[in-house]
Amino acid sequence: MVTTKPRGGRAALLAAAALLALSGCSAVGGTTAGPSVPPSSAATSQAPATSPSATPTPPPTTRPALSQEEQMDLDQQLVLAAKANDLARVTDLIEAGGNVNAKDSIQDSAFLYAGAEGFNEILELTIAKGADVSSTNRYGGTALIPASEHGHVDTVRILIAAGVPVNHVNNLGWTAMQEAVLLNNGGPRQQDVVRQLLDAGADPDIRDPQGRTVLENARMLGFGEIAAIIEQHG
Repeated sequence: MVTTKPRGGRAALLAAAALLALSGCSAVGGTTAGPSVPPSSAATSQAPATSPSATPTPPPTTRPALSQEEQMDLDQQLVLAAKANDLARVTDLIEAGGNVNAKDSIQDSAFLYAGAEGFNEILELTIAKGADVSSTNRYGGTALIPASEHGHVDTVRILIAAGVPVNHVNNLGWTAMQEAVLLNNGGPRQQDVVRQLLDAGADPDIRDPQGRTVLENARMLGFGEIAAIIEQHG
């Protein structure tokens, strides 16, 4: 048998093909100089994720300052709305900058009038918005005094809880309890009011301009139930 030796050119061609195959494998498989980075990790490292629900906070709005005339007009509108028992209108005017302590020409404020008339929703709103619970009306009385006179049981409760002084004496020389007895009929609502005032610390021994106590006035007017409430209170 005769063996034919490969020519030199064929051997060189085979060697070059082998090197090309090896370099192709390296290009496809990547280098071995370190672990590969997962696509998700790479994306995370390049661009931090942002929450889709995050929205920028709008800058706070500021109400333009009112002139003195504008403020006075706004305050008078507020008192008128309170006198009309218009809760929605009162709310809007307060939000617009109306002063709950501002008074009209007869010394009524939104707070004082609401207390006197038993407009409890408006009353509670004005208290929440900073009403001066010790303020007085044209008779020198707090909101508690006319509320007690009219027998507004729930209103009296609100005003007592707000801290209105229970022993304040108005220009007529009467306390809330004196007016509750002298200026009404001594019925169940007045009895409830007297009881609330006593429980809140009202002094039944404060005398009216004629020198009579609340107990003496209750007896004089024939209000036996009120007299009994005062006597039982001691």
